[in-house]
Amino acid sequence: MAFAAALVVLLLAAPAAYAVQFTVGDSTGWTTSGDYTTWVDGKTFTVGDTLLFNYDSSHQVDEVTKSDYDNCNSGNALKTHSDGNTVITLSNTGPMYFICPTLGHCAGGMKLTINVVAASGNSPSTPSPPSGSTTPSETPPSGSTSSPPPPPSGAPSIMNTGLVLGFSLVLGAVLAIMS
Repeated sequence: MAFAAALVVLLLAAPAAYAVQFTVGDSTGWTTSGDYTTWVDGKTFTVGDTLLFNYDSSHQVDEVTKSDYDNCNSGNALKTHSDGNTVITLSNTGPMYFICPTLGHCAGGMKLTINVVAASGNSPSTPSPPSGSTTPSETPPSGSTSSPPPPPSGAPSIMNTGLVLGFSLVLGAVLAIMS
């Protein structure tokens, strides 16, 4: 019985560690034909999630600052990846910027910006920080009409967490009955 109880506690803690892996560009991958602005729409990126970049040898992934993103400058890249199958763990909240440093690719649209929000298992309606579309980050959001809309809610992550929690509860009940 003690083993079953310990297993239930462990399974109930599992949703807190649940993360999502997003394949950038879905089946298209990281290519010059991708539309990464549209790809980001409707997605909520949470601390602990990962981005998977799939690309061929004519591309790379550079993590850059907002200024370098806006100017397609890879000369000051924070991190550079060229393995063709790059997994990046989202470990901090806030905006992240990625470009392909191959000449002309970023200017042609091969760039990605995301906003990473804190994991929140209990409050899905907690407002997210602004997407970082303005340079002065010390100005608090004023609610003016020129501010970008907040990112979509974390419904997909919460739904996945709910499924894991439901499964955990059913499994715990079955184990308790069996012991």
